[in-house]
Amino acid sequence: MAMPPKPTAFRIKANDTMKTRIPSAHHRIINHHRVPLLALASILLPPFGAPANADDKAAPLVIGETFAIDSKILGEKRRINVYMPPGYAESSDLRFPVLYMPDGGMAEDFLHVAGLVQVSVGNGTMRPFLLVGIENTERRRDLTGPTESEAEKKIAPKVGGSGEFRKFIRDELMPQVKRRYRTTAETAIVGESLAGLFVIETFLVAPDLFDTYIAFDPSLWWNKQKLVSDAGRQLTSWPKLNKALYFASSDEKENAKIMQRFADTLAKNALPGVHWHYEKMPEEKHSTIYHPAALRAFREVFKPPMTK
Repeated sequence: MAMPPKPTAFRIKANDTMKTRIPSAHHRIINHHRVPLLALASILLPPFGAPANADDKAAPLVIGETFAIDSKILGEKRRINVYMPPGYAESSDLRFPVLYMPDGGMAEDFLHVAGLVQVSVGNGTMRPFLLVGIENTERRRDLTGPTESEAEKKIAPKVGGSGEFRKFIRDELMPQVKRRYRTTAETAIVGESLAGLFVIETFLVAPDLFDTYIAFDPSLWWNKQKLVSDAGRQLTSWPKLNKALYFASSDEKENAKIMQRFADTLAKNALPGVHWHYEKMPEEKHSTIYHPAALRAFREVFKPPMTK
């Protein structure tokens, strides 16, 4: 079997970008925050007080690997960023579960989530996971399902491509990750805003794809809340599955109401094997919820066995 091309180390770039905000009557939620680097200090910086030599040349700071997939499903090249947790490099045989994340570009959410994984594994509040970030090309195409709303159809040249994006993850990305890295069968996915919408949609329409689903301020208003309206029927049609779902809301009151409706549906219809938790975080804004919510979620759903 031909081996995939060797991934290359990726470098930290100083320029962060902002995701755009989708205009709507409800000031919808698609803006994103700058990537904080403080959480990565212990990975990236030399020991405090280390002597500096004026003659030393600066070198790139490397925290992981990056590779590209020529996707036949999506008809484009997709950039994949990977962070290996503490313990991966030190072993030649240990295998690790995989946490996938949309919005996984270097100028998106990858850096600060990698920092959380590093710190949480290091302080013993989270099991080690391989982090796989999927960099965006057309975010609003990939992370949204079909919509009957004319206004939502105008937010991007194309929307409603979540099914193809899910197929890309299942049929092209996951096999590549399994070939390239030492992994277990356990998988999880984390996302916020439109990426959170994709997480919840996948949980409902393709629950076998991941074991754990984590969504922060998911855009459940999409398509007149149809995903929430259909959730009861979707849940009761499932076979018996052992799945975990964690979702959190910010101070966006209207979206929090929709998420409460979703939580009520889960309470009424979820099968016994579905373990779920709804965390209300009104102290956070949509632009600030990802980092603190991820810290709570990782501690809750990825607890090391000795702390359960």
